Amino acid sequence: MKSNQTMMLIILDGWGYRSESSCNAIAQAKTPYLDHLFKTYPHTLLKCSGKAVGLPDGVMGNSEVGHLNIGAGRVVLQDMLRIDAAIEDCTLQNNPAFTDLISKIKQTNGRIHLMGLLSDGAVHSHINHLFALILMTKSMGIPVRIHAIMDGRDTPPDSGVSYLKQLDHFIKKHNWGQIASICGRFYAMDRDKRWDRIARAYDMYTSKVSKT
Repeated sequence: MKSNQTMMLIILDGWGYRSESSCNAIAQAKTPYLDHLFKTYPHTLLKCSGKAVGLPDGVMGNSEVGHLNIGAGRVVLQDMLRIDAAIEDCTLQNNPAFTDLISKIKQTNGRIHLMGLLSDGAVHSHINHLFALILMTKSMGIPVRIHAIMDGRDTPPDSGVSYLKQLDHFIKKHNWGQIASICGRFYAMDRDKRWDRIARAYDMYTSKVSKT
């Protein structure tokens, strides 16, 4: 093998494999060049969910997770599992940054505000982590206000109500916490510097006023 041979990594976003052809656009499509590659050259399938990409069993992967694992050339433990472990062994609760924050809140008789994506999509957040934080604040006697950002991208677009119901049920069950605001990620988590979107969330969080 020549040392100066070039290799290319090409990723076809959204392209997957399933043996059944029913309701399978990829299997039904005409792809002569790809068919030629599969017939001519060795190939294999890669798992893209669960522990194969550093996620819990049963949790599907996504573009970010897949690219991270492919780029690293190994299984990369995702943040979700690291946070799960930190909650289980109390590393999170004893984190200096967290304990310092709690100490300052107690000194001022203040409250803690938790802001994040209310979702179990396991890409940017998981609702179980919020539940754990609520219980931590209760054990410390710190009032908590929750600013829920709805998903609809890594979860079904109409699933927001179900997550709010889960949160409301948890709050009532443990008699701790209060929902302070609700906003969609379209506004609060825009990644393309569209200030016209972000401004609505910013105004709501800082001035308690925002266009609905």
